[in-house]
Amino acid sequence: MSDKSLKTREQIDSNYKWNIEAMFPDEQQIDQDIDSVLTKTKDFGGFAGHLTENAATLLQALKKRDEIWQQLEKVYVYARMRRDEDNRKNKYQAMTDKCQTVIAQVSASMSFFTPELLNASEETLLSYIQEEPDLKEYEFLIKDILREKSHILTKSEENILAQMGEITGATNDIFTMLNNADIKFGKITDEDGDEVELTHGNYIKFMESHDRKVRKEAYDHMYAAFKSMINTIGTAYNYNTKTDVITARLRKYDSARQAALSGDNIPGDVYDNLVKVVNENLPAVHRYMEIRKKLLGVNQLHMYDIYVPLIELPKKKIPYEQALDMMREGLAPLGEEYISRMNKGIKAGWIDVYENEGKTSGAYSFGSYDSMPYILLNYTDTLKDVFTVVHEMGHSMHSSYTREAQPYIYGSHSIFTAEVASTVNESLLMRHLLDKETDPQMRKYLLNLYIEEFRTTLFRQTMFAEFEDLTHRAIEEGQVLTAEWMCEEYQKLNDKYFGPAVERDDTIRYEWARIPHFYNAFYVYKYATGYSAATAISSKILTEGPAARDAYISFLKTGESDHPIQLLKLAGVDMSSKKPIEQAMETFKGLVDEFEKLV
Repeated sequence: MSDKSLKTREQIDSNYKWNIEAMFPDEQQIDQDIDSVLTKTKDFGGFAGHLTENAATLLQALKKRDEIWQQLEKVYVYARMRRDEDNRKNKYQAMTDKCQTVIAQVSASMSFFTPELLNASEETLLSYIQEEPDLKEYEFLIKDILREKSHILTKSEENILAQMGEITGATNDIFTMLNNADIKFGKITDEDGDEVELTHGNYIKFMESHDRKVRKEAYDHMYAAFKSMINTIGTAYNYNTKTDVITARLRKYDSARQAALSGDNIPGDVYDNLVKVVNENLPAVHRYMEIRKKLLGVNQLHMYDIYVPLIELPKKKIPYEQALDMMREGLAPLGEEYISRMNKGIKAGWIDVYENEGKTSGAYSFGSYDSMPYILLNYTDTLKDVFTVVHEMGHSMHSSYTREAQPYIYGSHSIFTAEVASTVNESLLMRHLLDKETDPQMRKYLLNLYIEEFRTTLFRQTMFAEFEDLTHRAIEEGQVLTAEWMCEEYQKLNDKYFGPAVERDDTIRYEWARIPHFYNAFYVYKYATGYSAATAISSKILTEGPAARDAYISFLKTGESDHPIQLLKLAGVDMSSKKPIEQAMETFKGLVDEFEKLV
């Protein structure tokens, strides 16, 4: 028996914590920056009524606007990341709340900007760009605002919506605190006979256990906790979805989905094509489930049997330092400069590695324009964790390249393109591991892992996308989202995606209640489109060499300087067509074919 309880934040070695202190060596600076932001915001109000009277005034306003948001972004990012280190700390809860309040205040004070900008004619604005050379930097931004002109409200209406921002985000905050700070899953007995606390961080590890009793106990405990709060969570998600729908209506969109896709100028066909092509290829998933059932040797295949690797290997922990070495080898096709930049980031303290009490679950890449592109992990020494490191590093390297190449206004990424950067890395690592593997057993293991990546990213996220579309359409048709209705609809989708080989149970119907991404509507489909694009790009890099690599690195530098579909064309992929998704489906079917032959 051994002690497997979680460490406190203070017990984690500083070598495995991110260097967040680099953002604010003295936290007193935070209050000073907030005061500065509020003063600048008050002064910004002086542009009201004069914004477009000449090119020089417009340029001055745009620069001041960037300056305010850049300063406020840094404070918010710091507060949020500090809170994520340990969600129980009141100090950083309060700091994050304060920042969110200030964000709402600034949004309200600046809400006149876009309506007033659009009061000027398109001809006038474009003439200003020609007249004032420094306005050329803002040309894409201005043209993009003009594109959305019919969805911009009056000054007073925009002001009201901006002031409501703090309230409309409440359902997300409620779920975050419930999911990370309050909900408890109890203790289970692991493979070694030790009693351990079940957490978000170790749940998947238990679901991958080759001990079926461990899998079932973890599965039952996890969903029992969400079932016990299903009506509360259902109410939160109902109002979150209503907020999306009402906001879309106020802005004169045909639907919440159209509103969500409009910001990136993504045609609805892209969403529908994804769902259509994936649904057409579900028989390949069903075939894989039959293989899974056969290899596990079970009379009934249950949802708690879905994640366990089908090829059992001797237990092998992959220490974090080894994971970094594997990442360097796998990403070598991206070139020496990429690897050098990545190594410098690791050394500088980009990454927060291990789970601790109260730490936000999962993994992410975050940071402000002025900070390091930080990475939060909950590393547990598995090969899957190695892929998580590589995934998040893809995001952070994307940020590093973009922030160096682009001004603040274009220094971020749409989620649509961000998921490409992370998944190209995963794909390159997987292909590297498969190419060098000579052990037949290990090759089967890697093939199974690759199939699972496809299933959990492309297929699973598309299933989530269908659920989101379903719930928003229901609200738009006047329906109330009850917990029972959502459980029923989710169960139907689960049955469709997994097929007849998987037994129907009354537990998986609660899974929707534990998905944080549902509180950022129409987000998850981008994982699936990103995975499809990344599959195509990584193939090009490996087959076409430096030219394809250089085109991809150029894409990483573009930020939000154009719409996502146009930017991806720089890397040689057209996501307005079905082709990348169909190519990804062919790759998946090929993997299943090879795996079936080997086993």
